Amino acid sequence: MAHILIVEDEKSINDLIAMNLELVGHTSQQAYAGHEALEYLTQNAYSLIILDIMLPGIDGFTLMQSVPENTPVIFLTAMGNLADRVKGLKLGADDYIVKPFETIELLARIEAVLRRTHRSIHTFSLDNTVINLESRVVFVNGSEIEMTLREFELLEILIKNKNIALSREKLLKLAWNYDYFGETRTVDVHIQKLRKKLNWEDRIKTVYKLGYRLEVDS
Repeated sequence: MAHILIVEDEKSINDLIAMNLELVGHTSQQAYAGHEALEYLTQNAYSLIILDIMLPGIDGFTLMQSVPENTPVIFLTAMGNLADRVKGLKLGADDYIVKPFETIELLARIEAVLRRTHRSIHTFSLDNTVINLESRVVFVNGSEIEMTLREFELLEILIKNKNIALSREKLLKLAWNYDYFGETRTVDVHIQKLRKKLNWEDRIKTVYKLGYRLEVDS
């Protein structure tokens, strides 16, 4: 879907981001220092840059000045004070996330930035199903399938987090926009409807004692 440059000197964090980007269908290039990232920027084009601030050699704020004008940037840093956030945004960053962070939050922010900058592909295909995420139209075997708003919201969350196990509580929060303390049966009901409508009985997997995962072949 997108080719993303990850600039983060902590290898474990860098590798974790790269692994999760791959799981949801993106490709990435990894840099661990400012000078290395600068070299990559002169040789390649990227859909998005995830940029740490405290880097060996060239720091993220300085490196930001060498980023092509139309390339979106998400600053990733342990520095959470207001002055740093303001400085990063004034330099042209599209978003700012503070470590430690939840992977699903980072992925959601990446998708939001890609959507705003029109660098995200808006059509998702799997088996005989085609979903246009922009127009919210779904086709199965060439025929349009009717969906409620909640069904599509849930479907969109599963697609954007494909191959990632999501708890019922997380799905409620993301698809219904609220924290739900109680019965999560509504998620199970909507999942069953999606499975039936899309012929995805073998694609939307139940994760024991957790929730669900949309399984997509690599």
